[in-house]
Amino acid sequence: MTDSGDVTGRVADCLLGIEMELRQIGVWERERPPADAFTSSEPFCLDTLAFTQWIQFVFLERMKLIIENGHPLPLVSGIAPMAEEYFRGRPESGQRLIRELEAVDQLLSGR
Repeated sequence: MTDSGDVTGRVADCLLGIEMELRQIGVWERERPPADAFTSSEPFCLDTLAFTQWIQFVFLERMKLIIENGHPLPLVSGIAPMAEEYFRGRPESGQRLIRELEAVDQLLSGR
């Protein structure tokens, strides 16, 4: 069985890869959206944020806090299918970002 510290390190590496890929495809934002954009009750804040904003300002920030504070990692994750849907028909392929998200999904889901 994989050591939890090893999984945490691998998840942290994936988070860095996700950030790098968001920057690479030109969707990394310098300014945080307004506070009311985060009060959505929709999954992924779809009615108030672009999916890539949700990754940057919700997913990455929460995961980094979990890791930095030594909290247990979530037991499941299913973000990659949403990324596939988001990038379908868009000019940027998002394939490397999707692969990084798949890796996180697999690590957190224990596969």
